[in-house]
Amino acid sequence: MKNVTLCAILLVFAMASVLGARTLKVGASYEFASFTQAANQAVAGDTILFFDSPITQSSYISNLRGTADLPIVITSGTGDYILFSGGGSAFQLSNPTNLHISRLAFEGQTQNGVNIDDGGNFSNPALNITFDDCKWLGMNASGNNDCLKMSGVVNFTITNCNFANGSAGGSIIDMVGCHEGIIENNVFRNGGSNSIQAKGGTKNIRISRNLFINGGLRALNIGGSTGMEYFRPLDAPAESEEIIVFANIFFGSQAPFAYVGTRNSKVINNTIINPEKWVIRILRENNDAQMEFDAGNEFSNNIVYLSNAAASPSINIGPNALSESYSFRNNLWYNHENVDWISPNVPVSELNSIRGIDPRFTNLADSNLIPEQNSVIKGAAYVNNYAKYDYFGNKFSNPPSIGAIEIDANSIEENNISANIIISPNPAQNSININYNNNSKYYIEIINITGQIVIERREIISNENIDISHLANGTYLVLIESDGKKIPKLFMVNR
Repeated sequence: MKNVTLCAILLVFAMASVLGARTLKVGASYEFASFTQAANQAVAGDTILFFDSPITQSSYISNLRGTADLPIVITSGTGDYILFSGGGSAFQLSNPTNLHISRLAFEGQTQNGVNIDDGGNFSNPALNITFDDCKWLGMNASGNNDCLKMSGVVNFTITNCNFANGSAGGSIIDMVGCHEGIIENNVFRNGGSNSIQAKGGTKNIRISRNLFINGGLRALNIGGSTGMEYFRPLDAPAESEEIIVFANIFFGSQAPFAYVGTRNSKVINNTIINPEKWVIRILRENNDAQMEFDAGNEFSNNIVYLSNAAASPSINIGPNALSESYSFRNNLWYNHENVDWISPNVPVSELNSIRGIDPRFTNLADSNLIPEQNSVIKGAAYVNNYAKYDYFGNKFSNPPSIGAIEIDANSIEENNISANIIISPNPAQNSININYNNNSKYYIEIINITGQIVIERREIISNENIDISHLANGTYLVLIESDGKKIPKLFMVNR
C-alpha cells in the first residue's frame, strides 16, 4: 500500500511542478517560522515541509484548501517523523479541503491531539482529507479528549498510522457526523473509552485490516450518544449507519464491539482474541424521538476466541436496543478455558454457528493467527459483498474462511510472510535476531506492555542482532513493517 501511496505523492509533486506550485519550508532556518504562517500562504498544489522537531506551538488554521487534482501536501522535510509535542492541540484545521498529511507524530496534547472540522457549517464539510503514515504516541489528558477528532469530515482516508495511549475518557479516533471514510491498515494500542467512535450521524465508514491491542472499554463504538444539535445532517435517523468492519484483529479490550444506536452496520470476518468482559454490547443511549430503532445490523464470519472472563455473558444487551433485529451467522465461538462451553447468549437464532471447536491457530503465543490448513474455519464463512480482502490484503476465497485471515492454499503467499518471520531466542536475554527470510530491509518498533515504543529501528536486514539488554523482563510486541504491511510478533525477555 505504501508503494501506491508513494507513487501518488510523486505524481502530485510532478503535477505541482508543471503548474508552478511551491514548496513552503517551515523551521527556524527557513522562510516560515510556523505552520500557521505557511498555511496562510499555501494554495492548491503547494507542499508544506516541516524541518524542526519537536514543534511545541499549537496552530489554528481555517480554509486551507487544495483541489481534487492539486491537493496541499503537509509532511516532513527531513524524512523522519516530525513530532508535535504538547499544547492543547497540535493543530486544528477548520473547513479544509483536499489535504494529504503524512510523516507527522503527535504526543502530549491536553485537549485533542489533532482536530479536523467543518467550522460549524454543516452544508460545507471538510472534504478529501488523508492521513498516511502518521503516529499518535499518547495524550496528556484523562477526560473526553481524543487523539484525532473529526467533525463533519467527508471523503477521508486514514491509513498506515500508529495510534497509542488514548485518554481514559476519550477516543483515539472520534467521528461526529463524518461520511464516506476509510480507516485501514493501522495499529491501535491502549485505547481509553474507545479506539474508534462513529456517532452523530456518521455514515458509510469502512474499518478494515487494522490491529487493535487493548482497544479500550469499547474498541469500536459503532454509534454513541450525541446532542441532537451536533448531528450531521441534523435529521439523521441514527447515531451511525453503514459502518462496515472487516478483516481486523482484536486482542483484549473490555468489549471489542459496541453497537450503540446504529443501523445497517456489519461486523464481518474479524478475529477476536481474549476480550476482557464481553465480546459485543448492544445498547441504546440516545432516546430522542428522531432516533429510529436498530435495524439491519450484522455479526458474521468472525472467530471469537475467548476465556471464561467473557463467557457469561458474551453479549451485553441494554434496554430498548431491539437486539432481536440483529443477524448472527457463520461465527466460530471457542472458550479455550472451557472446551465444553457452547452457549454464547446470541439474541437470535444463529445460522451455521461453529461452537466448541478450536480454530487451531498456527502459534497464538507468537501472535501467528494464521489457522492451520485443517482448521474447521476453512471455507466455512458465507459469501458477502463487504469482506473482499483479508488482514494481509489477500482476496478471500469463495467460499471464504471464517476470521480475518484467509487460509485457502490458492491465496496463502502473503500469509507466509508472518509464518516465516522467526524471533530467536524467545525467551531472550540480551539480544534478539529477527529472521525475515528475504532480502528486504524493514522497519521495526518494539513496544512494552504499557504501549511505549522502547526500540525503533529503520532499515533492518534479516538476521541482524538487536540489543535488548536494557529492557526489563516481560512480554513485548514487535511491529515489523515491510512493503506496506505491518506484522505483529511477540517475544519475552527473561533473565
